[in-house]
Amino acid sequence: MNTSPLKTYAPEARKNFIAAVSGQVAQLGITATSIAEAQVQGDVLIVGNQPFSRTIAESRNKLVKRVQDQGFEQAMESIAYTWFNRFVAIRYMELHGYLDHGYRVLSHPEGLPHPEILDRAADVDLPGLDRAKAIELKLDGTQDEELYRLLLLAQCNALHQAMPFLFEPIGGADELLLPANLLHTDSLIRQLVESIEEELWQDIEIIGWLYQFYISDKKDQVIGKVVKSEDIPAATQLFTPNWIVKYMVQNSLGAQWLATYPHSPLKTQMEYYIEPAEQTEEVKAQLAGITPTSLDPEALTLIDPASGSGHILVEAYELFKAIYLERGYRQRDVPQLILEKNLFGLDIDGRAAQLTGFALMMKGRADDRRLFERGVKLNVMALVDSAGFDAERLAQGGEACRLRAATQLPHGAEAAL
Repeated sequence: MNTSPLKTYAPEARKNFIAAVSGQVAQLGITATSIAEAQVQGDVLIVGNQPFSRTIAESRNKLVKRVQDQGFEQAMESIAYTWFNRFVAIRYMELHGYLDHGYRVLSHPEGLPHPEILDRAADVDLPGLDRAKAIELKLDGTQDEELYRLLLLAQCNALHQAMPFLFEPIGGADELLLPANLLHTDSLIRQLVESIEEELWQDIEIIGWLYQFYISDKKDQVIGKVVKSEDIPAATQLFTPNWIVKYMVQNSLGAQWLATYPHSPLKTQMEYYIEPAEQTEEVKAQLAGITPTSLDPEALTLIDPASGSGHILVEAYELFKAIYLERGYRQRDVPQLILEKNLFGLDIDGRAAQLTGFALMMKGRADDRRLFERGVKLNVMALVDSAGFDAERLAQGGEACRLRAATQLPHGAEAAL
């Protein structure tokens, strides 16, 4: 893959996304140095001297708490990256035809300067979309920015069911910080579309490269220093080259499969697999004693405890798919089985966990066009910082639940609790 355009685009994108969300949050009276008081008056929320709809009050309160808990800089970094992730995800899906309505959301197939979905605003049916309002804005002819914001948020909402780890439902706090002026010629979306040629989006590997280059400036800032906990991901993330990933997967999962099924055709597909060295008869007997005579594909598991962008798990997906097909499973059943039973991922960076989940969903969607409708439960998690964890309060809550349950049981049954 030619990564030069990604290396040029991603670091600048990080700065631009942070600036964009910082500008949005400033309009809500939240800055690095102060947080303006807000008052609800009837149906209006007054922030400073600016009126807003009362409906945003709760979301603004969540943003205020997030800034207070994380610090302004870290909160903006996190929210900026979440929106970057979402735009990248939608761009990948629109070029692969994975959006149900079939229209492009960030670009136009004919190269026009506006997204195709704007032309189709009256036809698009998305969960949570106020179609009457969309048609009204479309007919007005002067409200394209507002119409596009409406459509884009509805698209994110539509993807929430399949990928809740990446897309919040409409009404979430991040909605307030959706960058503005997205139809301008120099908008964040235009930069994304025009900076990276479409051919580079064909391989899911692009997601990992974009992440590595996105955090490259941050990595340069913190590497070689005493690293704060929030900077550990930037200091430690490194995209593993594909040949190394193949070598690792083929000589772990692949080797386990071939140990039980030495004549499996998988061997011919694994270019980096290393044949075991010739052993003495005694060692062969010992190996035979610990090698299972059969393997259930659904019982095999592979975990990447530092999953990053999911590169290792994506490669493992392909090998698991070959295993399932070799054992006679129907191809349409395989993606969900792999994602729910075989693959597990952990990372200390929540943003990386988002990428892992997205990459795995894209691999599955390539093999099952209805995957998004199946309610797939991925085994990908981010490790949560325990700072501020109140163990005593949790214990008290557990005791209260136990006592409440005991009062609802038949006499004498509470001893079972």
